[in-house]
Amino acid sequence: MIRKYIFALGALVASRCGAHAAPLDLYGKLPSIEQAEVSPSGKLVAYIITDGENRKIFVQSVPDLKPVTSAAAGATKLRDLTWVGDQHLILTTSTSRQPQDVLAPRLEWSIAFDLDLQQHRVRPLLHNIKGAEEAMNTIHGTPEPRVIDGKPFVFVRGEHFVSSLGQAGLFRVDLASHVATLVEPGRGRGISDWVVGPDGAVVAQDNYDDKSGQWSLMLRTGHSSWRAVQSLSAPIDTPSLMGLGRDGKSVLLFIDDDKLGSGWRELSIVTGAWGDLLPSTKAESAIHDPATGQLIGTYALVGDTPQYDFFDAHDAAVWRAVSKAFPGDLVTRSSWSEDRKKIVVRVDSAKEGPAYALVDLTTGKAIWLGAEYADLKPQDISPVKPVSYKAADGLEITGYLTIPQDRARQGLPLVVLVHGGPAARDEPGFDWEAQAIASRGYAVLQVNYRGSSGFGPGFYNAGFGEFGRKMQTDLSDGVRHLAREGTIDPKRVCIVGGSYGGYAALAGATLDRGVYRCAVSYAGPSDLRSQFSDSREKGGEDALRYWERYVGAKDLKDPVLAQISPAAHADQAEIPILLIHGRDDTVVTIAQSRRMAAALRRAGKPVEVVELPGEDHWLSRGETRQKMLAATVAFLERNNPPQ
Repeated sequence: MIRKYIFALGALVASRCGAHAAPLDLYGKLPSIEQAEVSPSGKLVAYIITDGENRKIFVQSVPDLKPVTSAAAGATKLRDLTWVGDQHLILTTSTSRQPQDVLAPRLEWSIAFDLDLQQHRVRPLLHNIKGAEEAMNTIHGTPEPRVIDGKPFVFVRGEHFVSSLGQAGLFRVDLASHVATLVEPGRGRGISDWVVGPDGAVVAQDNYDDKSGQWSLMLRTGHSSWRAVQSLSAPIDTPSLMGLGRDGKSVLLFIDDDKLGSGWRELSIVTGAWGDLLPSTKAESAIHDPATGQLIGTYALVGDTPQYDFFDAHDAAVWRAVSKAFPGDLVTRSSWSEDRKKIVVRVDSAKEGPAYALVDLTTGKAIWLGAEYADLKPQDISPVKPVSYKAADGLEITGYLTIPQDRARQGLPLVVLVHGGPAARDEPGFDWEAQAIASRGYAVLQVNYRGSSGFGPGFYNAGFGEFGRKMQTDLSDGVRHLAREGTIDPKRVCIVGGSYGGYAALAGATLDRGVYRCAVSYAGPSDLRSQFSDSREKGGEDALRYWERYVGAKDLKDPVLAQISPAAHADQAEIPILLIHGRDDTVVTIAQSRRMAAALRRAGKPVEVVELPGEDHWLSRGETRQKMLAATVAFLERNNPPQ
């Protein structure tokens, strides 16, 4: 399915369904389009397309979509595109390959490049650096573009070395000369982030001491001097510095504090005083002007509906017009031009799946750029419906149920597909893994268990101390709810998940027994003590505290870690288990699955293992996504036949 045609706003006609599901590989392949971004002037659009395992950046003119330039990325993991003016496109990639001569825990490293459209050249962003004798060509976070006195710059957070020790720093890259300058060196491990003003001046930075749990915000008082204006005790969750506020004279923070409350709050750069909480209480992410960096709105998924709140009446009116043009679809903003007249949107149709469109408000028309899964037809996409039920303790739980095409909602075999995080959530719309499993005749339940994000602080906090406990039974309570309704056959249920979801699959086999016929864990931790120790080595004491909060452990010696570790209870497993893991996973190392497999074999329990060479934690390669999907479906069909 590729929606290539031009249509008047609101005049899209959906295709009709056919009879047979697509081959499994078409669900597991990389998306045909991974990202689409319009340039600041609205004259160009760039997007990442894939061909098998290879990625390529295409740039086309608007509105005729004639080719301007392209760059082949090969099998590189291309994560993001950022325009700086109309001449420079910043490409962010990542790799699990350790930089040469760097002693550090194994991590996923991000690297940025500049694609210069006029010179038709791609260069590393951090390679010619002033102010730092030694620095790494790696970045943290998203590059921030600024055009200063007509010249293009980009600010990135990176790493430099002081006495052979790496520490954070803020770099300014002049894209005209391609010289990078270290403008703000970090002070040890404490400095975590900076805010850059519209004119390129660094106006704020925060400092966190992960030993004491003390956080402070500092404002510039001179050319190189800073003063702390606010300080908070933050033993677990630090305030997040989110960029500039609405007027350009404030900074935006997300805080969760007993006195200041929970939500988005601005702080004056002039006085250092807190402002009021923003009215967008349900906001999940901030939207900043691509030219100035100032806050212009917020985004949240409210229930099952994307909600944008813009502070400017014109921006709000523009978005209302765009979203109304796609009735019944889930519409989210990918990017827009500085004048808001050219907008790239992602349109997720319940019948046709997700695709990108370029909306031109000057003509009142939109152009389809292409579908994310171009080879899937409407008949290959199963309907997704919201579900809600009460957990055993009365907490309201929501989620989504995918029903196989042309199947009655009665007595179905079920797969519980568990999201990672745990501070994440499942969303309405197309999910490649859920759709693939449903295409084989299974209903698929995706649960936003307690502790998931996006449902307010109360629901999030309800997950504290419930790792392997109520977070787990929220899943099986969903199975029991569907069984009472008659939707599923409770004797034909399996559980599948990745990352935390992989842990939940293993816990379903060892801790919450009697619910599932089989379990599939992708990249799931099985030994919490070693997993948390590894997290502390990579992320410091605050990373360890994050996990301890969910688990309820006092420290790494707390016996509760063994009590809810699936590997420690392998002898209790009563169902077949499939373990799938990428060998290049730097978040949950493959040792976790190998440890679980060894424990199951010692106990004489059935286990299958699939190791994916060259794969990371996020299934970034199409070939291994397809292998994972094929192994999962084959395992489900052997142990829980759909018919």
